Amino acid sequence: MTNIKKISGKILYAIFLFLLSIIMLLPVYYLLVTTFKTPAEAAASPLGLPRHLTFDNYVNAIGAMHYGRSLANNLIIAVVSVICLIIFASMAAYVVARGKRRIFRFMYSVFMVGLIIPFQTSIIPLYKIISGMSLMNRHLGVILVDVFCINLPLSIFLMKGFINTVPAELEEAALIDGSGIFRCFWKIIFPLLKPIVSTVAILDTLAIWNDFMTPLLFLQSPEKQVLLQQVYRNVGPFSTNWTAFFPMLVAATLPLVIFYLIMQKQIIEGVVAGAVKG
Repeated sequence: MTNIKKISGKILYAIFLFLLSIIMLLPVYYLLVTTFKTPAEAAASPLGLPRHLTFDNYVNAIGAMHYGRSLANNLIIAVVSVICLIIFASMAAYVVARGKRRIFRFMYSVFMVGLIIPFQTSIIPLYKIISGMSLMNRHLGVILVDVFCINLPLSIFLMKGFINTVPAELEEAALIDGSGIFRCFWKIIFPLLKPIVSTVAILDTLAIWNDFMTPLLFLQSPEKQVLLQQVYRNVGPFSTNWTAFFPMLVAATLPLVIFYLIMQKQIIEGVVAGAVKG
């Protein structure tokens, strides 16, 4: 009787997971199927398969978005921002993790305030600062905001926790041998941070790629805009052609999906390493 209850419970649990997966995948299915339909066919049969498979919607979407130029803008902002975040966050996390003075604990508390207070509360001061630095409509302005105002606190938080698991004896031995603090960090500590660096790089890339508000505020020129701005620019004020809009969404998120599929092994290693060492 007990075995029957266990089997019945497993069957019900499997059915529940199957239904839940269908509910979660249904919007994705609707999104992808609609991209291959004409407007009339999408209105007549929203969830039905397209009668005639066509890629005209994607061709029109890529042309309307100026896809190559917008993708290049995204890559410039994301790559430079992630590199800066890894460099600055790793050095700041090392200082606050190894520092014994009260000032270092205070610095870490200041960094963590960024996790509590959303950066949207400081949009007006940020706009004045970026404008005063003559960085409006320039990628550098967006990069500075993405790095120092949005993503740096979380990156420092994650890296500090990982650095605490690295034995301090490694640094002490290197310092005794005559290595300077910078050489000790870059030659000994930083190579050991590969799992958390990969995790931070992936999380920051996802956040920066999906950031819509910062480019919207600081990039007005069409030549400087990113993919999400191009998607937003092609939304009608009173009505939206979903068969033209959905291909833009797919085209805008496809590079991010490819990046995640390539890097998923590294982020799993980072999570496992943190769980084992923590």
